[in-house]
Amino acid sequence: MAKFPLETIRHSASHLMAAAVLELYPDVKFDIGPSTEDGFYYDFDFGTAKLTPEDLVKIEEKMTGLAAEKLPLTRFELTREEAVKLLTEKKQNFKLERLADIPEGEAISFYQLGNFVDLCRGPHVDNTGDIGAFKLTSIAGSYYRGKESNPMLTRIYGTAFEKKAELDEYVTRLEEAKRRDHRKLGKELDLFDIFDEGPGFPFFFPKGMILRNTLEDFWRKEHAKAGYEEVKTPMILNQELWHRSGHWDHYKDNMYVVKIDDEDYAIKPMNCPGGMLVYKRKPHSYRDLPERMAELGLVHRHELSGALHGLMRVRCFTQDDAHIFMTPDQIEEEIEGVVRLIDKFYKVFGFKYNLELSTRPEDSMGTDEQWETATNALVKALNALGKEYEINEGDGAFYGPKIDFHLEDSIGRTWQCGTIQLDFQMPERFDLTYVGQDGEKNRP
Repeated sequence: MAKFPLETIRHSASHLMAAAVLELYPDVKFDIGPSTEDGFYYDFDFGTAKLTPEDLVKIEEKMTGLAAEKLPLTRFELTREEAVKLLTEKKQNFKLERLADIPEGEAISFYQLGNFVDLCRGPHVDNTGDIGAFKLTSIAGSYYRGKESNPMLTRIYGTAFEKKAELDEYVTRLEEAKRRDHRKLGKELDLFDIFDEGPGFPFFFPKGMILRNTLEDFWRKEHAKAGYEEVKTPMILNQELWHRSGHWDHYKDNMYVVKIDDEDYAIKPMNCPGGMLVYKRKPHSYRDLPERMAELGLVHRHELSGALHGLMRVRCFTQDDAHIFMTPDQIEEEIEGVVRLIDKFYKVFGFKYNLELSTRPEDSMGTDEQWETATNALVKALNALGKEYEINEGDGAFYGPKIDFHLEDSIGRTWQCGTIQLDFQMPERFDLTYVGQDGEKNRP
């Protein structure tokens, strides 16, 4: 059994890296250095200095030297006044701001590694000899606290493992990822690219369009077979619509807005409100339901520049979307139908996937009863299909719980792709109705 958890080893490796950086760049300013799923990172302010991949080699060599010294990682606590004095003397303004986040009465702990002292809860390994095998992997820009109005910091990524063989296996996987990187292949095969003139906005070239159109033709045929009718909703709709749908209150920071005839409009970040208007255009009877509408809708979302990643994280993309309007007693059967349709698509391309049921988030709309009904309906459908799934507490959409499909790529990484969301809120907000068997207006 490992002496220390992998998370502790990686967190300690981030401190080792920071200590090495301090020796090489004595005026550096520090922000945070957590462990991550794949390794660790630390955010630095190097002033006017610009780091290069060659600098990573120097930092890694310095880390190796410090690791060999088996320096202890020593914990100590200070009062708030003592902590302010220490960080002020060291001119660590970012750490002073982080200190202000610690609630009154909570212990203020630091860890020392050689000349490096860090405001940190821990835990850590006993000494740098316990960190095992490590490697620095990349450099990126990162806004302080993730806000574009704040200073841009330099984020250095790395990874660490208990044993060198595990690190070697990981490095091999990284090299394979570079070889298969869709951004590289997109350029080499002349399919698509993203230019400086539009970060996060992809350009598709003739060969790329042949692929897209082939996929869309397949999509249309399969949806027609499954009883869907295709619609197209506008890309720009007025602000009132987004207030009505609830997106303005929950999502406006991710929306692009525009003035038209002195009125506020937004470029759609999702297709749902438009789909509600399509349903609402005419009266419905229970005999018309379920009504399955499908849309290839171009949506725009403001993603932070540091989060952009090829075609996997962009600022505009086409959602192969569907809106199914149904009676309460049709819910389970319709969800099962969508799971089967998604499964059919993924099997064609050989994708493996796992399922997650994401439950009610803190900033949700609707009643406890609605959320319980919706969540139970998703659980029943998954159980009826015999599908294994994990619960992802609190990660549902603000308007309803969802089933997420996490696809595995060619080197074992997972990406959240397909999603099924059960929404009781939009029909309420848009006052959607159908005439039931009782002759009365009911809510779909």
